[in-house]
Amino acid sequence: MDAKLLEILVCPLCKSPLVYQKSAQELICKADRLAFKIADDIPVMLADEARKVSPEEIAKL
Repeated sequence: MDAKLLEILVCPLCKSPLVYQKSAQELICKADRLAFKIADDIPVMLADEARKVSPEEIAKL
């Protein structure tokens, strides 16, 4: 994932910064508890395709 792209990407819903999880290839919004997948180095920033993140997962970030 390109570092410059990570600097400018924000959550499409609340505009909060995202946390990059390299091992899972996801961008996580702590505020909305959503994880956006990264497919072929392209973030899929669609809310209806995002995965719900549990409070336990958020606490580990």
